[in-house]
Amino acid sequence: MVEPPPPEDATPDLSALADPVRRRLYDYVAAQKHPVPREAAAGAAEISRTLAAYHLDRLADAGLLATSYARPDGQSGPGAGRPAKHYRPAQEEVSLSVPPRNYTLLARLLADAVVSDDSGTVRSAVVAAAEVEGRATAAPGRDLLTTLTENGYQPEVAERGDVELRNCPFHQVSRRHAQLVCGLNHAFVRGALVGRGDDPDRAELAPQPGRCCIVIHPRALV
Repeated sequence: MVEPPPPEDATPDLSALADPVRRRLYDYVAAQKHPVPREAAAGAAEISRTLAAYHLDRLADAGLLATSYARPDGQSGPGAGRPAKHYRPAQEEVSLSVPPRNYTLLARLLADAVVSDDSGTVRSAVVAAAEVEGRATAAPGRDLLTTLTENGYQPEVAERGDVELRNCPFHQVSRRHAQLVCGLNHAFVRGALVGRGDDPDRAELAPQPGRCCIVIHPRALV
């Protein structure tokens, strides 16, 4: 069971992250692939379960975490007990600028203009610019995961050695123009691979629910 999300106009309270314990808990939850129970978060932060529950709920009240309820894997039926509360990062992006800025609106307007260009000229130019930027942000021998993290991605190495990106840095715009944003992500990552002297064909456009559309394979597909 998943609790309903906050209203669209709700603004997350970033001051909740000022507490060092809450920041450790938030960073741990945000780094996990699946929703986290209180016990696991408490162990990671080296605090009691009761204290972890208090701070996790404060982060949820602030709009920074979302909650759901589930029983442990393999446990069901009348004797399984009540479902435990789990936490995951809120889906909405969080940013703060003073005075206020609305870069998301600008990105949506530019994306609308790209999509409305029937000739495809603007789209080609934007995709090329994404690849050039990817090359510029990388360097030969520089760690790929570091490069991706510094550019807003959350890379994770899967069991077979694939690098999966657990988020899309352009999530808000992708909800409106998924095909365009996925193409830009692909071009950027390919450029980053070229910039570090690597094979760009390692980057595959493979959209899946719950993560970014790009998978980086250990070696080029054949």
